[in-house]
Amino acid sequence: MAPLVATAEDLLSNPPSPLPSIMAQLSTTCPGLAGQLDAPTQLRLQVFYQQQKEALVWSARGRLAALQAQLRLLADDGLDPARYPLPQDTAGGNTLCSDIEISRQYLQALQDLHSGRLQQARFEPLWQAQPPTRDVDTELLTLAATGLQDMALAFDQARPNVELYRSLRRAYAARRQEPLAHWPAIGGGPLLRPGMEDARVPALAQRLLAEGYLESPPAGPEKTYGEELSHAVEHFQRSHSLQADGVIGPGTLTELNISPALRREQLRINLERFRWLAPDLAPEGVLVNVAAAQLSVYHDGAPVWQTRLQVGRADRQTPLLKSRVTRLTLNPTWTVPPTIMREDKLPAIRQNPTYLSQQNLQILDSEGHPLAAEAIDWERPGNIMLRQDAGPRNPLGKIVLRFPNPFSVYLHDTPSQPLFAKGPRAFSSGCVRVEQPLHLRDLLLTAAERTRTDELLASGTTHEYRLAVPVPILLGYWTVQVDSSGALLYAPDIYGHDPLLLKALGGATSTLSTVRAD
Repeated sequence: MAPLVATAEDLLSNPPSPLPSIMAQLSTTCPGLAGQLDAPTQLRLQVFYQQQKEALVWSARGRLAALQAQLRLLADDGLDPARYPLPQDTAGGNTLCSDIEISRQYLQALQDLHSGRLQQARFEPLWQAQPPTRDVDTELLTLAATGLQDMALAFDQARPNVELYRSLRRAYAARRQEPLAHWPAIGGGPLLRPGMEDARVPALAQRLLAEGYLESPPAGPEKTYGEELSHAVEHFQRSHSLQADGVIGPGTLTELNISPALRREQLRINLERFRWLAPDLAPEGVLVNVAAAQLSVYHDGAPVWQTRLQVGRADRQTPLLKSRVTRLTLNPTWTVPPTIMREDKLPAIRQNPTYLSQQNLQILDSEGHPLAAEAIDWERPGNIMLRQDAGPRNPLGKIVLRFPNPFSVYLHDTPSQPLFAKGPRAFSSGCVRVEQPLHLRDLLLTAAERTRTDELLASGTTHEYRLAVPVPILLGYWTVQVDSSGALLYAPDIYGHDPLLLKALGGATSTLSTVRAD
């Protein structure tokens, strides 16, 4: 009988935890809580408590206060601490239900900080060549277990550990504590060029003074758009990814008139974006910011080179994706994509019979055999292709960098070099034009590969060259970041995404405007 007696004593001193039965019958035991839990959240809570051997979590001394302190700091991450309310009276009422509710808010806060409060797929879907292998639930529960020992460490580990996020968080944390600046709206009108007289010049000077682009009011006549003021405008344009020519057109005017409150909210929007993108940022490879039309090459987790791009227009947007550069097309021919064929080429051919010869376009059937233009009914051309041979007028230039994706999108050279001086640079039909594609190639290939591709380029004929080691590439979208000097670098919201995110995050009711090119 001795073992049975000992077992009975153990049961009396350590009675079974009621938590499993409460969790299984939340609708009756904690009705106010049950309606707020979906099935995945309830399952996560069950596993969390199983890891803690079904014990109450928040009765440990100091643990709840540590959580409250970390929740307050979420404001620096652009998350609203009020979204994670904790029971006010944990000593009275139903202690078990209160413990579960605190755990729910704890896990939710960690999840929002780690992966984003909104679903990326709903707002800015990212196509991936390989399905993600992350086990987010396991990561979250590991963080939660860490937090019960060191709350500050768990929340810091939950934050994306990438410089894009950390630097922007520091900038937002500082700015949200400061009084909002004030600047006047600048009225519309004709292009304002340096040297002109215009009644809007005093408001322009006030606007640039308010944000520090001018240190003092410019000298000279009040309404003269002088050299000092134009230099300040150029500085503003550079920091907002605009053409830095000092000319104030619609794009520059729109950026100047975004309010201080919305500028600050823009930082918060992009903290959410970086929470989405952080798991997909590779320490080595190519990172494209579509909004800024800028490409960066990363090595050991840091950018080592940048160049300008031209990206898709608002009506033909460059898709967001993650893939790997696997091959190069050298001296490429250009087969006109279906959308460009339908919307651009066919109307031009119908209007101008000599268009094909002017553009050096060949007509091919579905099997690649040449066809005569006279044999085609251009109102109903059927299943034909248009192809342009390699050469200086080819819109793909000398080189194409290809990566698997369902959008027929790639990076390529272009003869349209003057457009790189513009800003914003949304000119293409979806593909990404690169200002210095051969230097990009040099950074991605070995010395032997560079030599071989130079030989193939010199031949003037088309070649497909497969990379020995594929290079990760990520095309993302964000409208502000901290640059290498610690200053904020904005990008026009060329696809109008920011207002949707701002509304979903519960920000200001005003909208952030989409910017057109000057």
